[in-house]
Amino acid sequence: MTITQEQATWFADTFAQIADNVERAVLGKRRVVDLVLTAMLSDGHVLLEDVPGTGKTSLARAVAQSVQGTNTRIQFTPDLLPGDITGITVYDQKTGAFEFHSGPVFANIVLADEINRASPKTQSALLEVMEEKHVTIDGVTRAVGDPFLVLATQNPVEQAGTYRLPEAQLDRFMMRTSLGYPDHAATVRILDGAAVATEDLSPIITPQALAGMADLAAETYVDALVLDYIARLVDATRSADEVRLGVSIRGALALTRATRARAASQGRTYATPDDVKALAVPVLSHRLILHPESEFDGVTQEAVVGQVLLDVAPPTQREAV
Repeated sequence: MTITQEQATWFADTFAQIADNVERAVLGKRRVVDLVLTAMLSDGHVLLEDVPGTGKTSLARAVAQSVQGTNTRIQFTPDLLPGDITGITVYDQKTGAFEFHSGPVFANIVLADEINRASPKTQSALLEVMEEKHVTIDGVTRAVGDPFLVLATQNPVEQAGTYRLPEAQLDRFMMRTSLGYPDHAATVRILDGAAVATEDLSPIITPQALAGMADLAAETYVDALVLDYIARLVDATRSADEVRLGVSIRGALALTRATRARAASQGRTYATPDDVKALAVPVLSHRLILHPESEFDGVTQEAVVGQVLLDVAPPTQREAV
């Protein structure tokens, strides 16, 4: 069943309301806000990678405050253990039984702050829950919140005391993006105190309504030519000279889901190649593994995806049905 025009209009209006609310706390970053909300409505997770002081944590908290659900924050440190994230089973001497104490991952929105400061063993505690929305502890599988979104932040500049995220975990993030510094006008507004504190933001939508929006986004029509365009883009990343490992099938599926959600956020019942182009870099770039020689030459993952977008021709017309 395809989304109707009335549903698409309601989707776009609600999307704009949430984005406007978040932008009250994070000024001048509408594109990044839209990307995070698109990922949230596509059952995806977001990695915010930027230098300190650009508002990564503020953005994540503003998104969490805009949803009338549960949200938790995990401050990743080198001594953090997997049980500190997922929860542990504790023996109760009074009852003589084991009792499960849930961890912070049992929430609708989880802020994983400075995720690369934890050891790989601790980082891997998120692998199952990010992909399957449940955790298995002592042989018992427990579901987490629905909807479920992980907003992780990391600082790419500081390397002391950090652990590089493994490729398997990077691939589970639907998008990787950065905020960058605000422009001059936004900086002046921030200095003037125009930004609203994240804790003062009012919830805009319930988790149930958010899940309904995600279901509507999944019904957005994607023509076979657009799907073919996504497949050709993915194939091109695998054959690029600078790339050692290209985009996986998971990455292609993520781009398709995000394309549907972006089209609905624009008030359309159908996706276009422009939706794919707008999302290709944040969705695909972090999944590429470049040859060391290319990295030494200064080639970046974003540049490779940008070149692929130039090389692969988008469909120009729809075939008659």
